[in-house]
Amino acid sequence: MSPLRIPVETTTLSNGLRVVVSPDHSAPVATVGVYYQIGFRLEPRGRSGFAHLFEHMMFQGSENAGKMEHIKLINASGGILNGSTYHDITNYYEAVPSNALERILWLEADRMRALKVDDENLKNQRDVVKEEVRVNVLNQPYGGFPWLDLPPVAFRNWPNAHNFYGDFNDLDAANLGDVKSFFHTYYAPNNAVLLVLGDVDPAESFALAKRYFESIPAGPVPPRVDATEPAQTEERRGEVAEKFGPLPAMAIGYRAPARGTPDWYAAGILDRLLHGGRAGRIYRRLILERQIAIEASGGINYSSGDLFDYNGPTLMITTIYHKPEYSSDQTITAFEEIMTEIRDKGIDEDELRQIQVKFRSDFYSHLESGMGAHMPRFGLMHYLACFTLFDNDPQLINSVLDKFLAVTPDQVREVARKMLVPQQRSILIRRPVGKGGAQ
Repeated sequence: MSPLRIPVETTTLSNGLRVVVSPDHSAPVATVGVYYQIGFRLEPRGRSGFAHLFEHMMFQGSENAGKMEHIKLINASGGILNGSTYHDITNYYEAVPSNALERILWLEADRMRALKVDDENLKNQRDVVKEEVRVNVLNQPYGGFPWLDLPPVAFRNWPNAHNFYGDFNDLDAANLGDVKSFFHTYYAPNNAVLLVLGDVDPAESFALAKRYFESIPAGPVPPRVDATEPAQTEERRGEVAEKFGPLPAMAIGYRAPARGTPDWYAAGILDRLLHGGRAGRIYRRLILERQIAIEASGGINYSSGDLFDYNGPTLMITTIYHKPEYSSDQTITAFEEIMTEIRDKGIDEDELRQIQVKFRSDFYSHLESGMGAHMPRFGLMHYLACFTLFDNDPQLINSVLDKFLAVTPDQVREVARKMLVPQQRSILIRRPVGKGGAQ
């Protein structure tokens, strides 16, 4: 099959802002993203939750666009927008009719240059974040499962293991000086990439980027975070009381290989062998055949992102909601039988080819929409940003798939023997304790 030939042009402004443009004139729509290299893993110790807090702060107005005007101007242009926080990035993105491109670039530059950081906005958004935690985690069935629960069990280094939503004490202790320092350190052009996709002209896009962004001063180089983890030599376990959900659940995580390594490509295929929907080994064995579980899913970097959008230690996670008549130990034993079979027998050529065909199909589909199902070209924008910030090579978009399609059965079996062993896993149990829950 012919390789991908997605057009990608790049430049770097004098202040360090990287600009990536990918034209596609199939529809009169432009998608714009600004990705900052700051996320849960990179926030300073004692400032847990700041990465997510700033995702909210960035919608509170800037020097020339008052509170809510950013959103109103994009909506008035017929566009949509959003933002999100990951382990290693925070992004802000819009899709608009292509004739509104200049307006969007002006808005993004204005808040990069002069976000309105004041006591009122800090207090309001701090309260919003705390309420979000209460609603989405503390008072929600299986809230924070597994992305908040499992890391403290699996990891030993604070950047990987801390409460990503933020400790309320850290959020309450933050003053205006802390917030301004965070903004000038991490929300600087030299710590970001600007992406412009769709019905755009590359020369015009670069000119507009230069006009609106190049005069923004570069910031200090953000402090380097040491996110390395010590080797794991024994199984780790933890337990959380489930106050609202009726079913016992567990998350089982294995340390994933570093991105870009040969084992990483093989692990990407192994992941699909295990978690490929109803055809995946885990779903098929635990739900369809043995009927131990009600629901099972997972993946590498699940459920915080995907295989491509992290840049440090992460896990291949399986979540299992099982029937109350089966104990946690019985469920783990059934799960381990699947792992043992893969370690011992591996995968045959026919099954591997089926997985690779599906992997390729899913990759193509993700480039068009991805996680932002209503955001044109979200997946393409997202991957271009990650390849730029993490690998310094946005052109990987056209070649990275080839290495997954070249993985052999022997490579899958070898990475399974390295990863899928009990001493390399971490297990988090969610045990129901509320009314109606299994005891």
